[in-house]
Amino acid sequence: MDTGMLAAFWAVSFALVMTPGADWAYAISAGLRDRAIAPAVTGMLLGYLMITLVVAAGVGALVASLPAVLTVLTVFGAGYLLWLGFGVLMHPPVPTAGTDQKGTRLGWILRGFGISGMNPKALLLFLALLPQFTSPTAPWSIAGQITAMGFVQIVNCALVYSLVGVGSKVVLRTRPTAARLVGQLSGMAMIGIAILIVAERFAS
Repeated sequence: MDTGMLAAFWAVSFALVMTPGADWAYAISAGLRDRAIAPAVTGMLLGYLMITLVVAAGVGALVASLPAVLTVLTVFGAGYLLWLGFGVLMHPPVPTAGTDQKGTRLGWILRGFGISGMNPKALLLFLALLPQFTSPTAPWSIAGQITAMGFVQIVNCALVYSLVGVGSKVVLRTRPTAARLVGQLSGMAMIGIAILIVAERFAS
């Protein structure tokens, strides 16, 4: 791939990852649990990996061309976010020590996968963004170029979401009241994002 094109995509990708959203809220929630950051971030990265492969294989374009399928994905993804958001809002995470009894590593991975992998906006974003940085004359195939850029996005996500999780853990570790408030705000953010996703879908 052309290094200049790849660098341009990295800059756009990093700017998008730095925008707070459901991923940030989940990373903050994980940061307030003991040893939950790594599995939570891993789950989100696996979700983005799946979306990358789906778009590279051309399935993403097919899904986006079928309004009914996209609507089902939107409702399902929003419902999942609502479920997670209400769970965090009703039972906000607080810093814990020792073994975390509030969830297994596999549970954090699966929920993280759901946060990113079942987000229809992420699918549409990848579908709209990645092809713009491809070149039909490049030595790599279009699918190969999309896959490479997907991995750039995954690396950016790994860095930013890990720092968000660690930052929330360090800053709020000795402030249980503040940690509870931040946890509740994270839950409210998930709920708000879920409502916006559905509203945007049915308004279009």
